[in-house]
Order: sequence, then C-alpha cells, then structure tokens
Amino acid sequence: MLTRLPVSRFALSSSARRLYSARAGPSKAYLQATHAPASPPSARTAPYLSLSSTYLLPVYARPDFVLERGKGSWVWDVDGKKYLDFTAGIAVNALGHADEGVSKLWMPFRVALAYSSLGRSQTYGGNPETACLGIGVMQSFTSFHVITEQSNKILHTSNVYHNEWAGKLAELLVTLTQKEGGLGFAPNSSSSSNVQNAENVPKVFFANSGTEANEGALKVARKVAKERWAAAAPGRKDGDYYSECPKTRIACFESGFHGRSMGALSVTTNPKYQAPFAPLIPGVDVGKVNQLEGLNSLVTEDTCAVIVEPVQGEGGIHPVNVEWLRALRKRCDEVGAVLIYDEIQCGLYRSGTLWTHSEYPVDCHPDIVTMAKPLANGYPIGAVLLRPSVAATMTAGKCRTHGTTFGGSPMACAVGYHVLSRLSQPEMKEQIAETSAYLMERLSHLPKWFPEILEENIRGRGFILGLGFKDATAPGKVAELARQRGVFVLTAGKDAIRLVPSLNVTKAEVDYAIDVLESSLSML
Repeated sequence: MLTRLPVSRFALSSSARRLYSARAGPSKAYLQATHAPASPPSARTAPYLSLSSTYLLPVYARPDFVLERGKGSWVWDVDGKKYLDFTAGIAVNALGHADEGVSKLWMPFRVALAYSSLGRSQTYGGNPETACLGIGVMQSFTSFHVITEQSNKILHTSNVYHNEWAGKLAELLVTLTQKEGGLGFAPNSSSSSNVQNAENVPKVFFANSGTEANEGALKVARKVAKERWAAAAPGRKDGDYYSECPKTRIACFESGFHGRSMGALSVTTNPKYQAPFAPLIPGVDVGKVNQLEGLNSLVTEDTCAVIVEPVQGEGGIHPVNVEWLRALRKRCDEVGAVLIYDEIQCGLYRSGTLWTHSEYPVDCHPDIVTMAKPLANGYPIGAVLLRPSVAATMTAGKCRTHGTTFGGSPMACAVGYHVLSRLSQPEMKEQIAETSAYLMERLSHLPKWFPEILEENIRGRGFILGLGFKDATAPGKVAELARQRGVFVLTAGKDAIRLVPSLNVTKAEVDYAIDVLESSLSML
C-alpha cells in the first residue's frame, strides 16, 4: 500500500485542540451576504468594468467589483469593501499584499513595472502593478520623485550582461536546497569544497513565469536525452543525432497543470484547456499519479522527460506518494529520462518545506525543479533549478541553447532575493508550521459536520490544502457564497475548494475564513 511521509512536526496546542473538539457544530455567523456586488455597479466601479469589457480580451470570468489596494491578507475594492484574500493571488503573495520590505525594494522600479510582463500568464497577466502608470494608482508620488529614484538604478540590462542580483538569488536557491534538502541533496548536506566546485553545483535559469520555466525544463530534457542516446552506441555521434534520435517522448499525468503555452499546455491534459488549441505537440504520453501498474510502459526507452507536480494544485490538490515517486525515479534512471518536478505552486515553503520533496529520500528526487509563483511575491519571475549533470548540456557557444530577454532582470532577482531570504528564516518557517497546523485542525471538523457534502479527508499539506466535495457542482457555489461574505477561495479540479493563503496569514484570519466556509457550507 502506498503511503506518504509525514512532513509537519508541529503539533497544535492542547488548548486549541480542546477548543475545537468541544464545538458542537459549524459557525453560522455569516449566513447573511455582506459583500454581494452592487447591481447596477456603483459610480466608482462602473467605469472600470466598462473599460475592461471594451478593451480586454474576455478570457476571464470575473465578479463585478474592482480591487484597488491590499495589505497583508486583505484587499479592498474601489467602493471600500474589505475582503480576506485566502487565495494569495493564486498562491503567489507569500508575504501578503503591500509588504513593506518588498515595497521598499520596488520603489525605484515602479516606472519600469508598466512595461514588464504584459500578458505573461494566467497568474501574472493583467497584474495591476504592471499597468499602474496609465490609471493613476501612483498619484501619491510625483513624476519627478519617481523618475529621480529610477535614474539611480538599473532596471533592465538583458542577459547580454551580468547584473548584481541574478547570481545572488541563484546562490541562495542552491545553498538553501543543499541545506534543507532537494534535487539529490539530503537535508544538511555538506557544503565542502568539492560540492561547491563550479562543476558540481546545481545551476539556475531565470524566466518570467511558471509556464516559461516548464518550457525551459522540457527543452533541457529533450537535449539531454538526445545526447544520452548518441553516447549509448558507437557511431551515433558521427551522424545528425539531433534529428535521428527517437528519444523525444514526454510523459505527464492526469490532473496535472503545467501552463498555457503550447509546450506546457501539451502536458496539461485537461480537455477544457487543450481542445480548442489542438493539435498540440506530438509524442506526449499520459499516466496516473500513484499508480504503479503501467509505469514501465508509460516511461520507455523513447522517453526524454517526465514531468509531475509533487502536489497537484490546479487539478484538485492531490499529493503524490513517496513510494510512487521512488518508482518513477528508478524507471527514469533505467531508461535515461529526465525527471522534472513542477513545484511552481507547491514549492518554496507552501507545502511546509523548501521543496515538497525536500525531506523525501534522495532516491526519489528529480533532475530539475521548476518554480515561480511566490518567489518574488507577485512580481513576475520563474526559475529552473537543475542538477549539474543535466545542466552541463546547456551552453552559450555557437549554439546558444536557451535564452530570454526579461528573465533574471535586476529588479525581479532583487525582489526574489529579499522574499526568499525572509521565507527561509527560522521564525518564518515556524510560523508557517504552526498556523498551517491550526488551519488543518479547523478544517478537520468540516467533514464530520458536513458528511453528505464533503469527502472524509482533507487534501494536501502545509498551506496547499483542499476540501473535496461529493457533488462536483458544489465547489463553485461555495466559492461564490464565501466571496459574498468577504472571503476569497479558489476551486481546483472538478470537485475541490483550494486554500492557498499567504504564508504569513494569522490564526485570527484563519478563524474568519473557516467561519465563513462553515456558514457557506451550511447554506448548501
């Protein structure tokens, strides 16, 4: 039987356990809607909605209110209504909204924000920070002040030149991985001179979003596989092995989500995302996570890459079992395939550790880790972290094997360095462990109080949690009911509510969110 390693060592206090064990039933304090959008929209809201309907591509179904500002886990619309954002911008705002430390870093860069990351992805496309100059959000700063501040900083250099922050952020990602575990390193791995020799150090490539990170990882895997195929038999390297190599297939898994660009979309096997854009890239094989049967036929000698989320996020919050990951790692080694862990949503402490796989045995670690969402707390950035043996294939010689115009900019990496430095502090990790355990304790009562509505077990770990519903129509209804009571939550997959708050959310904010969810469930 497949099992999952426990990762949270933080026990909820006995007083908190007694408090919620003693409750007779769910909260019904929020049965009345307090945040339903006005109909018709207010005089402040209506012009923004009109601009959006006239000029924006209509690919999002949004409620009829307009967010204006945020602080911590809270946001306010232009009419002054206050909401608890228990989505963190789709698992992005790890330090919450308008974090003072991040804001200080961003001050010199605000003018440049208007020109960056236009339409990069679902997560970052339409980011209000990137469009703020055109609509007067920066009225509190004079043009002279902003331009003067900006003139003292380098905003963009391209990757033709070095900048001071890309190397610092890359070093931090690598050294934290060595210390806390992941990518073949057990926790507290030695940082001896041999490990830190440049040839033995993992490498980082910076992009602008999660989908770009996954595209880069798939490219690397394709090239690695071709070189492994050519080296496996005499004479293969003498020919045009890039075009002759049959080792080009990619394996992915049902309920996975890896992005919306054509390569990433091809390994995101949800028909609602794929069908309108077929045909997608060929040579993709689809399996099921946690299913050992058929693994050998899924990952074959012709497989170049295998991509999987250690906790499937968009697909419904489904953790992947350690024994299955070990078997997958073993099969990839047998056939020379590159194993990619997409930790864009579940990584960078959201699941309770640096990487979801950080404390797993090293014999189930990947060759590549992709990341994005929380790395710069809302400023667009993505990254690919690669084992040295895999990174060695990528060069800047006659054939420049990969590149980006905006990825790894001074601003993105400076913000990323600040955010990751704070997330990795012991007190921050302790707070994540304590508050996520508190959230899990509160959630654990819901299936008992609503057995006809909810699945028995809470899905996920840390701050990537899901409530599974027996009726697939219910999650959308509950999300709307919660929003009308001042709390943002997300749906996931076909049958789940997804809870991905900011990593510095407080227990009081958890209480409000769960009280609203309990009231909303009571109304079904």
